[in-house]
Amino acid sequence: MSKPGMLGQTALVLAAWISLVTYSQAFDLTGLWATDSSACDKIFATKGKNKKASFQKDSDLYGGGFIIDGNRIRGRMATCNIRSTKEEGSTIHMMTACATDIMLANIQFSVKVVDDNRITRIFPGIEGMELDYVRCPARP
Repeated sequence: MSKPGMLGQTALVLAAWISLVTYSQAFDLTGLWATDSSACDKIFATKGKNKKASFQKDSDLYGGGFIIDGNRIRGRMATCNIRSTKEEGSTIHMMTACATDIMLANIQFSVKVVDDNRITRIFPGIEGMELDYVRCPARP
């Protein structure tokens, strides 16, 4: 026979376990992001045996874009390492250390998640400045 309260304790432990198993993971930004979904093939390319994503030679003629791979954001002109990330609701703020051919800079890179395949880049401190991006399909 079970002791009084044992059922309650078991239920509490089970509820705690279920909440750990079902907790939501942070939004995964990994992928190719472009300002125009119809231009993905004109903005991005893959190279080598490992199919590493890169930018087409004249990609800037067709729109903007960036590649997020792990803790790295690559743009046409700069590569940034993500140093820290903070989520506030559907907004993700990242502090990055960026390098171009001529300088190094710390930059805040913030996005608002619209859905799994759409984000809006926002610029804190610049009211109304936003750029919409779509996730491009993975390159074969």
